[in-house]
Amino acid sequence: MVKKPRLVDPYGRPISTAALKTEQAAPDLRSIRRSDAMHPASGLTPGRLASILRNSIEGDPERYLALAEDMEERNEHYAGVLGIRKRQVAGLEITVDAASDAAEDVEAADLVREVTDRDQFRDEIVDILDALGKGFSATEILWDTSEGQWRPKAFKWRDPRWFRFDDEDGETLLLRAPGQDEPLKPYGWITHAAKAKSGLPIRGGLARGAAWSFLFKSFSLKDWAIFVEAYGQPLRLGKYGAGASEADKDKLLRAVANIGTDFAAVVPESMAIEFIEASLTGSHELYEKRADWLDRQVSKLVLGQTATTDAIAGGHAVGRVHDEVRADIEDADARQCAATLNRDLVRALIDLNFGPRRAYPKISIGRPDEIDTDALVKNVVALVPMGLKVGMSTMRDHLGLPDPDPDEELLGLQAGSSAPEDQDQKDPSTQTSALRTVTAGAQVLRPDDAVDRAVDAILDDHGWEPLIGPVIEGLDEELAGAESLEDAKAILERRIEALGVTAFADTLARLSFAARLAGETDEDVS
Repeated sequence: MVKKPRLVDPYGRPISTAALKTEQAAPDLRSIRRSDAMHPASGLTPGRLASILRNSIEGDPERYLALAEDMEERNEHYAGVLGIRKRQVAGLEITVDAASDAAEDVEAADLVREVTDRDQFRDEIVDILDALGKGFSATEILWDTSEGQWRPKAFKWRDPRWFRFDDEDGETLLLRAPGQDEPLKPYGWITHAAKAKSGLPIRGGLARGAAWSFLFKSFSLKDWAIFVEAYGQPLRLGKYGAGASEADKDKLLRAVANIGTDFAAVVPESMAIEFIEASLTGSHELYEKRADWLDRQVSKLVLGQTATTDAIAGGHAVGRVHDEVRADIEDADARQCAATLNRDLVRALIDLNFGPRRAYPKISIGRPDEIDTDALVKNVVALVPMGLKVGMSTMRDHLGLPDPDPDEELLGLQAGSSAPEDQDQKDPSTQTSALRTVTAGAQVLRPDDAVDRAVDAILDDHGWEPLIGPVIEGLDEELAGAESLEDAKAILERRIEALGVTAFADTLARLSFAARLAGETDEDVS
């Protein structure tokens, strides 16, 4: 009896299939994993923010992670640019390459494609990319084993506040639990660390750099709101007599305050309210410019540029330069995400269904390579007559053309033309036909002109064969008698010397003059 190999994850930890059939991090009101929210952004000050950031490094990241969530909810600009960065990667092409052409490797790759082709997979990638803001994300794999197979039925985003990092290395993720934190079950999690910068994962998120801009912008917006509320309103001055009691004074103060909101007040006859016209010279531009400047810093942090999010001078040229920067960031995010999926998803999926392998399928995320189709077609047209073998399906894939239906009318060469591979390439007349085949395809795209007729004249049996006849006549027999490479070279040199160079030059000159004359007079000159 063959003993099945023991399953271990990429870190060498043994796999417990029984443990994988239950959720490890389901929320529970009786435990410390609660779904209620924290809002450290309320009343945030520079001192409190510094304390939150410091504690996150020292082993207590809960309030920092809650603040990162608050920032996405309270700052529209930060939420917008961070969402762009996540969705841009999630919208890229996802490909799966088999480890080899062997049947078992192709079957393994098909299984991975079955998972990545699910409608919800791209949304699940957005959840995995939550690590961009917070530094890490933990997504639990919920396995379906109802039919004896292992298939992910869902990738469940888990609140990052439920996790902390090991105190010794600062990198191993632990699940908070009463008494003692738990290690994550092997093959039960996709843990992604965003490398926005080098260092510990908790310091690698974008929220850490954006937090100070968030704080200062909140101050600017608060001051702006106060300014707008008071700007242009007259000073309301209440006057009371010498014998007014404290109660009368309080009544007058309430009346003055109510005038600003209710535009009505009742005061005793012994009191008076005067309105002093406002002569403020301030402007809202200071607050607006400061808020916009802070938003641009966040754009630089998250997207690496500002041209696609803010209206600035420079226009199209500036935008093109910044698009290249965004492409670099996009590529880095996509590579990191694909590496995480290959480590935590692909290996788990294959091992649980087929057993361990020496090589696994590979997920790639990114934009397809752009191909210059015009240059490709020109090269193929030029090289196929010389013997280059090119598959039709390959060309269709590069050109974006589907395979034709069996009964579909097909495009083809002009009547009388034949494919070069169907004829003897050693026959000079066959070479003429091959070259005519190349030009026949070009005639579909452009009308015949004097230059085309000049080429045809050179290729015509009566035009070029007499010129090179002395070179090729009896060449096979003479080369067969050569005893060395040097003998063969000498034979060819003698043959070339016998070429009618003068007659050939006269032919070229006559045809060149005819073509030029046709171009200058726009007439049909033969």
